[in-house]
Amino acid sequence: MSTNIIQDAATFEVFRNAVSGLADEMAITILRTAHSQIVASSMDFSAALCDASGRIIAQANTCPVHLGSIPDAMGAVLEAFGDSIAEGDVYMLNDPDFGGMHLPDIFVVAPTFTGGRLLGFSVTVVNHTDVGGWAAGSMAVQSTSIFAEGIQIPPSRLIDAGITNTTFLDLILRNVREPELLRGDLESQLAACYAGNTGLRALAHKHDRSDFDRLCNELLDYSEALVRDALTRAPDGVYNFVDQIDDDGLGSGPIPFRVAATVSGSDIRFDFTGSSPQVPSALNATASFTRSACYASVQGVLGTDIPANSGFYRPFSFDIPAGSVLNGQRPCARGARGLVAYRIIDTVLGALAPAFPDRVPAAGDGGPNSVAVGVTEADGTSTVLWDILCGSWGATPTGDGNDGISPLGANLANTPVEELEQSGHLRIDGYGYLPDTGGPGTYRGGLSTFRDMTVLHDNTTVQIRSDRRTSRAYGLRGGAPGAASANLLDPGSSTEELLPSKPHMILHAGRRHRQVTAGGGGYGDPLLRDPQLVLDDVLDGKVTVEAALRDYGVVLDSTGARILEAETRVSRTDRH
Repeated sequence: MSTNIIQDAATFEVFRNAVSGLADEMAITILRTAHSQIVASSMDFSAALCDASGRIIAQANTCPVHLGSIPDAMGAVLEAFGDSIAEGDVYMLNDPDFGGMHLPDIFVVAPTFTGGRLLGFSVTVVNHTDVGGWAAGSMAVQSTSIFAEGIQIPPSRLIDAGITNTTFLDLILRNVREPELLRGDLESQLAACYAGNTGLRALAHKHDRSDFDRLCNELLDYSEALVRDALTRAPDGVYNFVDQIDDDGLGSGPIPFRVAATVSGSDIRFDFTGSSPQVPSALNATASFTRSACYASVQGVLGTDIPANSGFYRPFSFDIPAGSVLNGQRPCARGARGLVAYRIIDTVLGALAPAFPDRVPAAGDGGPNSVAVGVTEADGTSTVLWDILCGSWGATPTGDGNDGISPLGANLANTPVEELEQSGHLRIDGYGYLPDTGGPGTYRGGLSTFRDMTVLHDNTTVQIRSDRRTSRAYGLRGGAPGAASANLLDPGSSTEELLPSKPHMILHAGRRHRQVTAGGGGYGDPLLRDPQLVLDDVLDGKVTVEAALRDYGVVLDSTGARILEAETRVSRTDRH
């Protein structure tokens, strides 16, 4: 642990907010200039600033599970190019074996120079709509090899001293379904890096280079000190938990996740020994992605204003077995690895609940549903649509779970209906919440979200990644689990079919699909929930009159608008 002392608190605070604001400026640049719906509307991207050695000094308020992987990507870039890094260069990569996470996530790294010396790097990560492979969207759960998932980009120089390698770029664009979307989103990454580099040079000019380097060191030390101080407030011990993904999409499951979280003074260690071996499908993660999910979990638990940078990571250590689902080895597929991160977060939070009893919520929806829709037009051109559907959070120690919100690790937004319909290939027929789906508790879990769509084009491919069908979102302190997720084909018809949680289908015009996210788990004994809160839920359509009695022991009158207090006391007493 560093013991450096902040020399000038006022200057430090100004610098801290300046670099944080600059990272957010990069993110806003991407948001305003991106071309694809998955970036501009669902916000599946990230941005960060690094110093000359590749350490993160600031992260934007974007996708947490992206950001903890940046140190590995920076390490790969520095190893590949080292002393040849030059002003005007831009590097890119997506290869999971060289700092990437899965192929759709393309890192763009731009070095910043001042006075002829390397000052730092601007880094962006964007989940591109499609990077090739056998399935539209390049994230099919059923992929069994990385060679089926799309184009692999090791650390490469896209721009050499200001000159774009057009042959290299053309090669990439030729291998994807929507080349102009990729080009547009890549240009938004370049614009964000330009904004980051301009801001970094301005900061170095304002503070001069020696002070800039000192302030970066102080910033990392500051984050480390805050994390360590927060960890010392938890009782030392080993905290174990097990959670699971329902299945691998190929017929095998469940996929167990085991963690032993050890808190020792101001250090924390995560040991994932005993977790599932890597699976044949695309539900495998990199070790960097696993670490990133752990950072995001702890950041959420600590809940204080701790700058997320490389100093934040110093108290952590890991045991992530090679060849496990958490550290898959080449040539395993990793396209659907996002679900792995969400389950890591649920597992880690479950382990830390006894250590931080006032901070950890029950489990949420288990990760947003992702539905990739692919259409090939008569002229051979392709359209790829992404429907990102977030469900809800689990209840917290102090309140009900939030509805219709991204899980902790993602920070995404639900795809707007208009974005899905504007191409003319889909119609959205329904979108909302389902009652009685939040896990009952003193505080209720958030509700399931549903979306109904009709396919309007023949031979449309639909790839769905969902979970929490059998392994429902757990409750805490006596709270009940949330409702299970569902995928229904032609719902409400005589041919209604309950689909698996991770199907890949080819549908013709007129076929309908309903997706339902899992509900969040409850927190605390449901019979201790304030009856007025139960009535409020009934009046809001979140809980039915029948469930008020069944799950909470609350008896309402025939109108469902008034609590029968005496009958409620008897009902609850009889159940205890």
